[in-house]
Amino acid sequence: MNKTTSPWVRRFAASLLLVGAAAAVHAADATDTLREFVRDVKSGKAGFTQVVTSPDGAKKKTSTGTFEFARPNRFRFAYAKPVNQLIVADGQKVWIYDADLNQASSRKLTQALGATPAALLAGGSLEKDFDLAPLPDKDGLSWAQATPKAKDSAFQAVRVGFRGKELAAVEITDSFGQRSLLSFSSFAPNAAAAPDAFVFTVPKGADLIEQ
Repeated sequence: MNKTTSPWVRRFAASLLLVGAAAAVHAADATDTLREFVRDVKSGKAGFTQVVTSPDGAKKKTSTGTFEFARPNRFRFAYAKPVNQLIVADGQKVWIYDADLNQASSRKLTQALGATPAALLAGGSLEKDFDLAPLPDKDGLSWAQATPKAKDSAFQAVRVGFRGKELAAVEITDSFGQRSLLSFSSFAPNAAAAPDAFVFTVPKGADLIEQ
């Protein structure tokens, strides 16, 4: 700024620079929080509400259930409403069971997980598989974005929201533009899991599809 610029304008410009610097520091904290989460939180459990929105925003589908994980590569999504469905990763395979159809399917963990949102939360290769970037605060949460490095990933990006240090939300945008927002409640970091939490036994009489 030249000498003819008024003191008020100079002070206003300086304040904008300070606000911008503070916002950048605050935003960067979200990626640091995500790194700390992956490093320090070895297990956890929470309730969740999942809202899936179509690419045009016209259709929404809401589900509820519980989620828990234990590193490395073990997690359990138990959907209660509107359908009874279970997704379990036991460290070797990922199992999906639809109670209404009495049908189970399994796939090797290395094929099913990769650079997926589940791998981001329960895996251990955060910066090997994802590029991280801070996002502006939204809905009272600090957000970080993780973009898969693999070009053939099934999703575009995953955004992780924190309330302080607590995991609060995960929003996924798949390769077709469909968005899935999981909002967590009563997240318990480093909670002990039941011995059989990540064990799946095919129910008697169920159809089994192995991939």
